[in-house]
Amino acid sequence: MKYWITVASKDHIARGVAGGYMQANHGKQAALKRVHAGDWVLFYSPKQIMNGTEPCQAFTAIGQAADEEIYQYKTSEDFIPWRRNVKFYKSTETPIVPLVDELDFIPNKKLWGYPFRFGFLEIPEQDFARIKAQMITGKLTILNK
Repeated sequence: MKYWITVASKDHIARGVAGGYMQANHGKQAALKRVHAGDWVLFYSPKQIMNGTEPCQAFTAIGQAADEEIYQYKTSEDFIPWRRNVKFYKSTETPIVPLVDELDFIPNKKLWGYPFRFGFLEIPEQDFARIKAQMITGKLTILNK
């Protein structure tokens, strides 16, 4: 089992949660191929809205890859992104700044945003556990079946 973070605006992540899927790196397939059924994914939102300027800087969703299928979905005539099905869990939006000093995947605490620049990254299990503990209190509740 592996642990991942994908980066997208909060509004885009909300669409994925509602639809039970994830996209990564503007709909490219490569990142999704690295994820396997049962892997955990944290969704980090630097901004509220994709083209907006209002910051979010929080983990906004958490889920597990539901299966091995990667598929394309036509959202418009000129955009057919790759997707992967995800079981999302009920969680609380969790700001990153209070966690920065505790996270090993962030080597330079002053430049904490640097690891997110590629939009998709693998993180150590202990970092995942720290973030998950802040996002989910109590029993895991699946939002989508």
